[in-house]
Amino acid sequence: MAKPTVKAVLLSPQRELGAKPLLVVGPSLGTSTVLWSETAALLGDEYDVIGWDLPGHGISPAATEGFDVAELADAVVDLVDSVAPGARFHYAGVSLGGATGLQLGIKHGDRLRSLSVQCSGAKLGTPEGWLERAETVRKLGTPVMIQGSAERWFAKGFMDRQPEISSRLLHALRDADRFSYSFCCEALAAFDVREQLGSITVPTQAIAGVEDTVAPPSVAEEIVSGVRAGGSYAVAEALDGVGHLAPAEAPAIVAGLMRNFMKENGL
Repeated sequence: MAKPTVKAVLLSPQRELGAKPLLVVGPSLGTSTVLWSETAALLGDEYDVIGWDLPGHGISPAATEGFDVAELADAVVDLVDSVAPGARFHYAGVSLGGATGLQLGIKHGDRLRSLSVQCSGAKLGTPEGWLERAETVRKLGTPVMIQGSAERWFAKGFMDRQPEISSRLLHALRDADRFSYSFCCEALAAFDVREQLGSITVPTQAIAGVEDTVAPPSVAEEIVSGVRAGGSYAVAEALDGVGHLAPAEAPAIVAGLMRNFMKENGL
């Protein structure tokens, strides 16, 4: 397996990197850094915010072969080292981006100041479900996922209230490389770090949407219990009226929770 390549988008105001603490934010499957644009804008005066795109999504090059979530975490560290060599950073990620965050905590904890895992879990869905989706998208392309994703991603009524951001996210899904999307599904099929949560030593925040059918609050609580079992600090937050893409659905609330957490617990 070759390590995937991920590219970065600066989401905070243009200035010399290093003057502010670094915050790296990761995407959900099928989305792009658009997912973080509003939350990042609210944090951008206090943090240098860098978003990354999954392989074949947004500006990241398509993957030519499979990879696992641990290799995505390695790719994120490589990305940080390309802009701020050796820097320690806060990390927040949604769904697959959150799973990548857990792998960062397990494998690269010395690089993290804090970890915010959003709408994600130590295991997501079933291997069978992910492998079936990978096969479908490989054959039919990502547009086949648009209707189901719209239903899974957003709490009821959000698309009517916020047509612009929901449309931009669904366009990111439509434009994603089908093969890279399928490789991401296969990475999620193999992902299960429930037994390794106790090795995470960095302060961890788990945010869940009450309306999220993919990673409900019980999954966030499982992360917190696992991290606490190893003796580290972890806290769960459940957001009413939010589905699977918390930073897009509730940017002010997510930014507030992240800001307080990073300020109180950022090492």
